[in-house]
Amino acid sequence: MSGNQNDRMEDKPARLTVLIDAEKKKAFEDLCASQDITASQVVRQLIREYLAKHGVQYRPSLAPKSD
Repeated sequence: MSGNQNDRMEDKPARLTVLIDAEKKKAFEDLCASQDITASQVVRQLIREYLAKHGVQYRPSLAPKSD
């Protein structure tokens, strides 16, 4: 596989599965909806903030940001 193909693969979104209880999930989704933001947007922001807080450097994806 060429370097360009590897680069494109690394820029694809990856799925993160999180298990939480149903009531907490509903409360979180309801709160997000009331703020006109998706749960995924909130989780991505929390991850960015957590990485920054701990000084973790990463190469942001070249894909357009949805949040």
